[in-house]
Amino acid sequence: MTPPEDPKADPASVPVSDPSEPPPDPSAVLAEGSEEPPIRQTTPFLVLQFFIFPLSIVAVCVTVFVIFGLIASEGKGPRQYLDEVRTGSANRRWQAAFELTKVLQAHKDPALKDARFVDEAVRTFRESAGDDPRVRRYLALALGRLGDRRAVPALLDAAKDSAANGPHADPETQIYSVWALGAIGDPSAEPELVELARSEDAGVRKTAIHALGSFPGEASRTTLVGALGDPVEDVRWNAAVALARRRDPAAASVLLEMLDRAHLAAIAGMTDEQRVDTLLQAIEAAAVVPDARLRGPLETLRDHDASLKVREAARAALEGRPAVSPAS
Repeated sequence: MTPPEDPKADPASVPVSDPSEPPPDPSAVLAEGSEEPPIRQTTPFLVLQFFIFPLSIVAVCVTVFVIFGLIASEGKGPRQYLDEVRTGSANRRWQAAFELTKVLQAHKDPALKDARFVDEAVRTFRESAGDDPRVRRYLALALGRLGDRRAVPALLDAAKDSAANGPHADPETQIYSVWALGAIGDPSAEPELVELARSEDAGVRKTAIHALGSFPGEASRTTLVGALGDPVEDVRWNAAVALARRRDPAAASVLLEMLDRAHLAAIAGMTDEQRVDTLLQAIEAAAVVPDARLRGPLETLRDHDASLKVREAARAALEGRPAVSPAS
């Protein structure tokens, strides 16, 4: 499930975190994260609610806004965006942090080879504790995408002090930090993630379970197996997918649940698109889990499912080949 997409999304909105992509951005973990920043009404748009403008004028204004936005961002790299996070206006800082996450996702900028950049990013993240929470959330996502273990101590601190009872309480920052720790995968973070997997907050549990999928140790496996019995669907599903990445047969019982169209149809608030996404992840996981019970449901989906995408994925799983992505 892509940081992020919003990692704290409601279980009905993001059924399973994609192990190959972040939350969430905060946006998926993190079931787990779209990376679009929150849409907020600015003053000009509030004014438009009370006055009627000709459609052509509105279209021209939007076009000019988009063009100037593209011009303003063209050619900027990670260092420039990090500078804007530190020195920009209140509204610009969180936007620059968001843009930084997108640039880092490509892993192409020469600045990323400079060891000092990571130190600067970590320092900026630490200094953002009292800033706009959005700045800290996107910086946590950026650190996860950098993948450097030097960020782990700062992220561990953020995962604690942004908790509901922490000095900088912000559940979303906590979730972004947890996702980032999983993306980095440094062993020093494992004990804290195991503890967070027992959180009362289902969003935190879900993201911690997703993060633990990056750790091969026995402590992580024990926690993942325990999460298969969690009362929240998303947590169970993330645990099953994480165990499937280990080819662990313990995942089979929950994967059978995820492969059941009737079971998914009974979940209130879940859209058909979300059901298809859940089935696709379950099919991919079932393809590598050594349990004969999974073959029957895969054959049923291959032969009878309404979605072409699901049928093709099930067929590919049964034939032991990568799935293509046809239209539904």
